[in-house]
Amino acid sequence: MILPDSESHLTLSRIARVSFFLAAVLAAVFVLALFAGPASLSFSSVLHELFSVFPFSGNGGALSESERAILFSIRIPRVIFAGIVGVSLSCSGVVFQGLLRNPLADPYVLGVSGGAAAGAIIAILCDFDSVAFGVPLVAFAGAVASILLVWGLSGPTARMKMERVLLSGVIVNAFFSALIMFLVSVIGSDRIHNVFFWLMGDLGMAQGRDIMFAALFMLAGFIVMIFYARDLNVLLTGEDAALQLGIHVGATRMILLLSASLVTGAAVSMSGIIGFVGLMVPHIVRMLFGSDNRLLFPASALFGASFLIIADAIARSILAPSELPVGVITALCGAPYFAYLMKRFK
Repeated sequence: MILPDSESHLTLSRIARVSFFLAAVLAAVFVLALFAGPASLSFSSVLHELFSVFPFSGNGGALSESERAILFSIRIPRVIFAGIVGVSLSCSGVVFQGLLRNPLADPYVLGVSGGAAAGAIIAILCDFDSVAFGVPLVAFAGAVASILLVWGLSGPTARMKMERVLLSGVIVNAFFSALIMFLVSVIGSDRIHNVFFWLMGDLGMAQGRDIMFAALFMLAGFIVMIFYARDLNVLLTGEDAALQLGIHVGATRMILLLSASLVTGAAVSMSGIIGFVGLMVPHIVRMLFGSDNRLLFPASALFGASFLIIADAIARSILAPSELPVGVITALCGAPYFAYLMKRFK
């Protein structure tokens, strides 16, 4: 079971110090990730482009027009997108592990990933990939459908038990997994590569509108999670304690589950399935900085963004000029860590 630290151990100064440190790490990772990829860019020229007061003036950086296009149209949007997805999955992992009181829970435990994946494949089969927001919107609808199915199977909100939510998520995930296997078996060979690449996580198609869509959901969800961080601390100590302190247990759970599920759905609908981020990051941050959710949420957000940016940089560099799906890298890191957690919490 995951229990929060005593509130007396956490101060605003500590939250600020940890957040500043992780933000500095994220800034360094952001800059270094801009050099990952098949096209080689000059370190000094990139820094000049990024930090010049007038980067687009006549006396700007030494990058050529094509290099500038690579930097500002491809790499910077991709790195920003990776950071947004990392924040979304990591913070959702904090919520699911806390509410379900299960150290092995991650953002996909409620079947959100399966619903989004099934929706994306259906969109590709119906040629929605040629329509703006076609695949992401249908994938997001699939994620929302999975949430509604889990809630329907879990029973009335007032009597909703976390064990039933977890079991319902397993059932919904199994259903969508079967649907995905069926769809993959009937899809045309000309589309199979795109489908599999999406299923393993793909950040390469990030556009400005995709980034804005994911960022809006991420920001809204993060604000809600931070607002309910102290309530989540109390919930982890027991329902009786929460009720005595005037916390509406059912409503708090519902709001947190909805926020985490929608944030995950938005991220998955844009990036595909990227596993283990929501499992690993909260645990690593918890071991480093403690389990108080008031610190855990901002620290997991910053650490998760850095982690996924690094994973994506490796994915597009290790086999350059080809690239791996980022989900392959996170799985290679996450599978051993998952085994470690199973042994630790058996």
